[in-house]
Amino acid sequence: MSTASQPTSAAPPTTSTGTTAGTTTGTATGAAERPVADPVVHDHSGPVLGALGLLTLLLGAALPLIDFFIVNVALPTIDKDLSAGPALLELVVAGYGVAYAVLLVLGGRLGDTLGRRKLFIAGIAAFGFTSLACGLAPNAWTLVAARVAQGASAALMLPQVLATIHSTTTGQRRARAISLYGATAGLAMVVGQILGGVLVAANIGGSGWRAIFLVNVPVAIVGLFLAVRSVPETRSQKPAPVDIPGTVLLTVALVTLLAPLSEGRAAGWPLWTWIALALFPVSTAAFLWVERREDRMGRTPLLPPSLFRLVSLRRGVTLAVPFSISFGGFMFVVAIALQQGLGMSAVASGLALVPLAVTFFGASLAGPRLIKRFGTPVLTVGAAIQFVGVALLIWRIWSDWPSVGSLDLLPGMAVAGLGQGLQLPNLFRIVLSDVPPERAGVGSGVMVTAQQASLALGVATLGTLFLSLVGSVGMHEALTVTLVVQSGVILLTGLLSMRLPRSVS
Repeated sequence: MSTASQPTSAAPPTTSTGTTAGTTTGTATGAAERPVADPVVHDHSGPVLGALGLLTLLLGAALPLIDFFIVNVALPTIDKDLSAGPALLELVVAGYGVAYAVLLVLGGRLGDTLGRRKLFIAGIAAFGFTSLACGLAPNAWTLVAARVAQGASAALMLPQVLATIHSTTTGQRRARAISLYGATAGLAMVVGQILGGVLVAANIGGSGWRAIFLVNVPVAIVGLFLAVRSVPETRSQKPAPVDIPGTVLLTVALVTLLAPLSEGRAAGWPLWTWIALALFPVSTAAFLWVERREDRMGRTPLLPPSLFRLVSLRRGVTLAVPFSISFGGFMFVVAIALQQGLGMSAVASGLALVPLAVTFFGASLAGPRLIKRFGTPVLTVGAAIQFVGVALLIWRIWSDWPSVGSLDLLPGMAVAGLGQGLQLPNLFRIVLSDVPPERAGVGSGVMVTAQQASLALGVATLGTLFLSLVGSVGMHEALTVTLVVQSGVILLTGLLSMRLPRSVS
């Protein structure tokens, strides 16, 4: 077995479409240069990701998504402790989500250029440090600033996960690894709220809500140790310079959409929110024009238009947007409704999601075999099953409110989780199926940006709808209407899934 510091002399691999892969190995640094057994496995064409390396990457993938949702059940406690108020509480959630979303594509590009292992290690170290800052924040504004920095560090780390998997695996190994990534992503979103409830209720050492951030610190330290030993270095063979105009315009476009939608309701829809929303289509059009111009001039834009000529990526990302809006909005609304509407404790509201997590994970494990046998219609079936699950929840909530308990929600949660598990992990595989390895960082950046921005958009739109209705018609009707709207979004995902290429490489 060779070590990560040895260069590969074999020719680069060729993709199924005939594209020569541009992934090369870098020189491992730090602990990887010590004369010890290296758990990174290599074959004739370069580094191959070992089991420990995959586990380390999945750990890095879970942390940012857990922290996006973990605060949902802790917001009442944060408000009480820091006297934050609704607007600042929204910023605690939105600051992280916006920073995370706007920097993901840049994080993917930097990984392609500087080395994905280096960026993953830097990202997980920064994530641990900013989590510590969140946990020690003395006031609400400090917490908001630390959350923005935490989101930025997550954007450095997460794109390297899919890009490394895509560049160091092939065939069924890649399919299984990406399916595990999708399962991890989905479970992290659910586990985040369960873990948040448990940590807040446990009040370890009187830490209260601070434990939801401080728990990341030892996890990040373990992740650093494992990453240095087990994650291979990959980068693009022809690294492109950072597209500064594209990066700035993409940031402006996402901020002008997500910031006002996230903050508008709590802030009373001041003038700046309407100005920002008016600037969103302008900045988006400017971004698209700049990217097309860069492509025509032979440069490498932040989001190469040629990448969207891949049918699997274009249609897969289009499907990922409404799916993630539905998922993000559902998790946010349920966290509030169970605690404030039904009077459940933080722990009980988290445990109500356990059936969803269990069936999601089971469906995720079965996904690769089902896709291999039946193709992408599996996602259409998954959308139909998810629709049935949400319909069961609507029926139970409408008929039994306010005496609804965790057992009453179990059938709907379990069925909805099964449907979601058939969609999300397979969706990641579909989006990246035709992306050449030298563009793995950009491709994964596009996917996770679409997912993260849509999760934040789901919280902003479905969450705003729900909270606006609570004041006028009450919690019962507000939750019912929001779930009916979500059902419509699920129907849209089912229709879009019918346009996917039937088979996946």
